Amino acid sequence: MKEEIKKGKEHPLLILAQEAYQVFSDLGFEIAIGPELESEWYNFDVLNVPKDHPARDMQDTFFIKDKKDYVLRTHTTSVTARAVEQAGKEGRIPCAFISIGKIFRNEATDATHEMQFYQIDGCMIGENISVADMKGVLSNFYKKILGDDVVIEFRPSFFPFTEPSIEVFTKFKGKWLEMGGSGMLHPNVLRNLGLDPKKYQGFAFGHGFDRIAMVKWEIPDVRLLYQGDLRLNQF
Repeated sequence: MKEEIKKGKEHPLLILAQEAYQVFSDLGFEIAIGPELESEWYNFDVLNVPKDHPARDMQDTFFIKDKKDYVLRTHTTSVTARAVEQAGKEGRIPCAFISIGKIFRNEATDATHEMQFYQIDGCMIGENISVADMKGVLSNFYKKILGDDVVIEFRPSFFPFTEPSIEVFTKFKGKWLEMGGSGMLHPNVLRNLGLDPKKYQGFAFGHGFDRIAMVKWEIPDVRLLYQGDLRLNQF
C-alpha cells in the first residue's frame, strides 16, 4: 500500500501577499525589494526623521552591535525610498512602487502587536499627485482585499515624512483598528531622494500587513501567524 504524501499549504500571509501584489500591479505599481539590515540613512534620515526622534531610541529600534549606523529596519518605507531614488537617477519619474516585507520593532507583544511582523508599503511620485489619488488607491486596495462592504476611515495624524499625514482605520470585531499611516511626502523627503519638490509630489503609506490578514480571516491574535501551528490554515 502506497503511503499517502501529506502536502503543505501556503501560509495566509503568502496568500495575502499574492493578492495584494496583483491589486497594485493592476494599478501600474512596480514591486520593490530591499535589505532587512538597513542603514540609519534610509531608515530614518532620508525620511526626515530628526536625530532626537523617539523612534530612534533603544526601546523602539533594534541597533546592531559592532555595526555602527545600521538597524533592523523599522518599516519597509526604506525599500520604496531606495526604489524612488533609483528611478529618479534613471529618469523614470513618474513612478509607483509597492513593497511587502518583514520589519522589526522593540515593543511589547499583545493580540495586535509583535516585535517582528510584515508591512505593506507603497508610494506614487509624479506631477499633480494629490491626497485624492492616495485615498482612491487605498480605498481600491481595501475593497479588493476585504470586500466592497469594508468600512474604512481616514483620520488626520502626524509623521515626520508626510504632510499632511493620515492614519487609516477599519472595523474589526466591532471596534476601530488602526491599519497604518499615510500621507503626502514631505518636501524634505523628495529633496533627500534627489527630486525637486516644486515639480514633483507624491504620497506614501505603510500599513500593518498582519492586521489586514486578521481582518480578512477574523484571526483573533496576530501572534498566531508566527507560531508554526498548521491549524492556522483553518482561517
